[in-house]
Amino acid sequence: MSAIIAEANYDPARRRALRYFNLFRLIAAGFFLALGSRLGLGFEAPALFWAAALVYLVFILALSLPEARRRIGLARLMMIQGFIDLAVLTVVMRLSGGYQSGIPVLMMIFLAGSGLLTEGRIVLLMAALATVAVLVENSLRSLSGDSQKAGDVFRVALTCSSFFGIAIVARLLALRARSNATLAAERSVELAQQEAINAHIIHDMHDGVIVLRADGIVRQVNPSACTLLGQAHIEGRPLVEIDPALAKLCRNTNTNEVGQLITLGRTRRLLRCRIAGGSNGMESGSSDLEGDKLIYLTDLEDIQRRMQQLKLVSLGRLTANMAHEIRNPLSAVTQAAELLREEKRGDMQIRLAHIIEDNARRIEHMIRDVLALGRRESAHPEALPLASFVSGLFDEAGMRGENERAVFQANIDPALTLGIDRSHLHRILDNLLANARRYCSGKPGAIRVDADDADDGQVSVHVRDDGPGLSEHVRAHLFEPFFTTHAKGTGLGLYIARELAEANGFSLDLLDDDPASPGAHFILTGRSQP
Repeated sequence: MSAIIAEANYDPARRRALRYFNLFRLIAAGFFLALGSRLGLGFEAPALFWAAALVYLVFILALSLPEARRRIGLARLMMIQGFIDLAVLTVVMRLSGGYQSGIPVLMMIFLAGSGLLTEGRIVLLMAALATVAVLVENSLRSLSGDSQKAGDVFRVALTCSSFFGIAIVARLLALRARSNATLAAERSVELAQQEAINAHIIHDMHDGVIVLRADGIVRQVNPSACTLLGQAHIEGRPLVEIDPALAKLCRNTNTNEVGQLITLGRTRRLLRCRIAGGSNGMESGSSDLEGDKLIYLTDLEDIQRRMQQLKLVSLGRLTANMAHEIRNPLSAVTQAAELLREEKRGDMQIRLAHIIEDNARRIEHMIRDVLALGRRESAHPEALPLASFVSGLFDEAGMRGENERAVFQANIDPALTLGIDRSHLHRILDNLLANARRYCSGKPGAIRVDADDADDGQVSVHVRDDGPGLSEHVRAHLFEPFFTTHAKGTGLGLYIARELAEANGFSLDLLDDDPASPGAHFILTGRSQP
């Protein structure tokens, strides 16, 4: 019982509902006092009826005071009020001709209200007490000699059943409302935490973020945006006063437009501006903006400084690797030159001359590969007929021997084209074919070049060989500069091939091994038109 009447934390909505319920009680008590006798209520004992209504009014007023709620406790107070309601209505029913007076209907209303407000199963106890009251009153009236119709017993039973039905429904609705209120409170806490996290993230973002209202007033801004614009107080001010150039750009730029380079703010920095939201926020995926615009500002000068630092670091590593790689052939050239001066035999001189020539060619090839890296930004793509281009590469390879041309086979649609720089494609495929030729079996058809196109305009070029394939260690470092498994290789071929592919918007990758088709399988993917 103590668990039922224990004090609970009632939300403001339930407190407001209790005030409305007490107001209904006051109206009912006033109705009994003012109009009860005119409507035939309490006709069996008018004085007792009037006294019961007056006592009911006094109880309602007394129990509605904040002091009573503080002393008794809200849960216990509502239970007491429910029992008083039933007791007074039972007396009024007894003095007004029994259940035919309509008072049981009023009992149902009070039961429903108590079921929505009280805790636990107390409403079922109230329904049981109301049932007992109606049955006892009806039995006493029958024993006192009042004649009853044949259907009165059924009506009384139906009324008592209705008490329990209303009590159960009211309790279930109260439980459901309480569960929804608890869930809403939990969601509110989670939402507040998420908003705090988002605010912290936006506050610490390196990029500047400005929320601009539809009327051009800055609604919210993070510290990075203030720094980029060179002003400390921006929120609540018109954007046109802060920076007219940015305000003009927001008016004339479509949402989600990327690549706007502007010089803004008192710092006069070069910034990249991206705008999202606005009138078509639904289309841009920002349905919560409702007319607001999000302005993202990125400091390009800072990005350029970071890129320059990365380039310097990469250049340092490249220089160190080149120095290490060039040292070996230079040592061989120097040693061969010294021996050449001392050697008197012609055949040995020829052999040493070959050593010098091979190592000099190796140095020249390495330097050419490094210089080729500078061509990354000089791509001039065109629509190249892929089949004829690959056939030309095969013909060049066939000049090395009679059976060399048969090693290469192609299966390419003559209508396929690649939107890529001609010299870059020649360099990429020449490197892939040279590697494939080095490790294939040399049989006819050992190297295959295929191509297929997709509906989105993408073309994939496959270069396969029937060699032993690549180990996991080689795969992990295959595209790294100066990594090679060949004694005379520079280790820059595949690295430069991928760089040239990316310069044209293509991708060059090594596919996983296929047990049914051993050997390396490279794929070059890009657009069919420039």
